[in-house]
Amino acid sequence: MKLLLKLLGFLLITSVITVGFLLWYQYDVFLKTPAPITESNAIIEVKPGSNIRQVADQLQKNGVIEHSLLFFVHARISGLANKLKAGEYKLEAGMLPDDILKRLVSGQTLQYSLSLIEGKTFKDLQALIRKHPTLQQTLTDADYATVMEKLGAPVGTHSEGWFLPDTYHFPRKTTDLEFLQRSYQDMQRYLQQAWDKREPNPHLKTPYDALILASIVEKETGLPEERPLVARVFLNRLAKGMLLQTDPTVIYGIGDKYDGNIRKTDLQTDTPYNTYTRAGLTPTPIAIPSKAAIDAVMHPATSNVLYFVATTPGGASKFSETLDEHNRAVQQYLLNRKSASEPKP
Repeated sequence: MKLLLKLLGFLLITSVITVGFLLWYQYDVFLKTPAPITESNAIIEVKPGSNIRQVADQLQKNGVIEHSLLFFVHARISGLANKLKAGEYKLEAGMLPDDILKRLVSGQTLQYSLSLIEGKTFKDLQALIRKHPTLQQTLTDADYATVMEKLGAPVGTHSEGWFLPDTYHFPRKTTDLEFLQRSYQDMQRYLQQAWDKREPNPHLKTPYDALILASIVEKETGLPEERPLVARVFLNRLAKGMLLQTDPTVIYGIGDKYDGNIRKTDLQTDTPYNTYTRAGLTPTPIAIPSKAAIDAVMHPATSNVLYFVATTPGGASKFSETLDEHNRAVQQYLLNRKSASEPKP
């Protein structure tokens, strides 16, 4: 009887050891085997409040891992089971289960992007945000009309020009308002920093004045390197009490009625933005100015120029100090444009 009990005990211990070895072997193979990650299952979302068991089951259901229990056990052993961070993650082919676990606790969520282009209007920006497939849409037309107040700006602040052009990266479920908040804060920060380092000018009394002029410079610049000289033209005109007489401001004042052509009657029709009929700066910016345009206004070129016109359509500009010199440059521009439009023999 004692011999039988010893034999049974030996068999039991052997079975336990064998099972333990097999489990350890399976666990070791699991950890060393790259996950079958494909384009169709590479994105995993850890929802807020999810626990490691739920995430492991989700990974198995998506075909990322074969054994959710082994992933769960590994997370417990490694001490990372309670460190999951909510968000959307992208997995790469060849990742091991431990790599996947570390990715899900890293907080390095999948990022999407949206680029704001200098020279665009707030209306353009609004359209970009609304058609973005990832941004969560929360703002109505009425909300956009008062969006600056929602962003913490003083009541009555106009939305034009207050968003810094850049490429912004953000995770899924970022709201339209959160996106605008970030861009608005970036513009506030950059504008103030540039203002603090500016070359003082009596005709730019506030950072907002500089923002307005920067938007005009942005729309009037043919080549990026000409921005400081374009800024100087407008500052010189303000100093002499001259009208700015810049077409982009007239076009902004026309609004949705603008059909791509600016006519003499447009230049003569008074609006708050018509710098042919009204002196000084426009009441608000007319577009999103770039950092370079803001810098150009804060540190304009040193020159006595008062006029400029393109030498060729879309090309460099000819800057002039006198009206006679400018008129000759305009005539040359018209000749160049006519020549460019004539059919080649």
